[in-house]
Amino acid sequence: MLPVRDGVGASQVSLPAGPWMCVLDFLVERFPAISANEWIDRMSSGDVLDSAGHAVTPAQAYVPHGKLFYYRTVANEAVNAATAAVLFEDELLVVADKPHFLPVTPSGQYLQETLLVRLRRLLDEPELTPIHRIDRETAGVVMFAKKRSMCAGYQAIFARREVDKRYEAIAPFDARIAFPLTRSSRLVTSEHFMQMREADAGSGAVANSTTDIELLETQGAWARYLLRPASGKRHQLRVHMAALGLPILGDRIYPQLLGQAGDDVGNPLRLLAQGIAFTDPLTGAKRSFRSLQDLRFPSSA
Repeated sequence: MLPVRDGVGASQVSLPAGPWMCVLDFLVERFPAISANEWIDRMSSGDVLDSAGHAVTPAQAYVPHGKLFYYRTVANEAVNAATAAVLFEDELLVVADKPHFLPVTPSGQYLQETLLVRLRRLLDEPELTPIHRIDRETAGVVMFAKKRSMCAGYQAIFARREVDKRYEAIAPFDARIAFPLTRSSRLVTSEHFMQMREADAGSGAVANSTTDIELLETQGAWARYLLRPASGKRHQLRVHMAALGLPILGDRIYPQLLGQAGDDVGNPLRLLAQGIAFTDPLTGAKRSFRSLQDLRFPSSA
């Protein structure tokens, strides 16, 4: 395992059989958004390595069926003013309270300005690894294992649905809908890569997502809901609420995908990972963590 540099772990790419004469030719074709000059600069800085951890040169012969490792950089990455609080830390876990608009892990245009990289640097824990994830737009509790070797046990209890996850959401109030209720459906990829959708009920599709929904309080046209997902499908809570005709306030993806726009800090997605509880698979102890954040009703409610 290659070392973490400045909070960032090495990415990897497999080397298939192909016509490339040198490593540089392969990388330019494999990643067309990155120029040859940028790859040469990365190699000169020692940021592209072979499986043995040796620096790769641009003219190095291409050898298929191996792997290359490289450290990502994001030019002119935008500074994110949102800050996360550390709710808990021991020898096994770090639990953070993530604000809206802060990504959990590096992806695309986000690298240093992510919760994972920030925590690795702040706590000097280079192996820190997320046990689960929440959307960039969602706020609330996120757990990390301090060592990669610990992740499997924690991820297994998520897979076995042995974790009690509690979310809160602000969404429209509809007196015609009786609560509490359970929404079960099969979530599939939509026509647009950013969206998920429920498969048609008449298709015979077997449900792969289940959410228990309770009404907590109302204020004018809006209501606060408790959402307890039994599964963890992508955008599950957002899809289920929109399918009920109750899209979460501030959602720019459901039910309709809105145009690209900068983050509106005054109108975030009103979805909060409010709490999480489970029996620790490594110690047997009962664990429970709760966000310190609150979702507020819109001022016009």
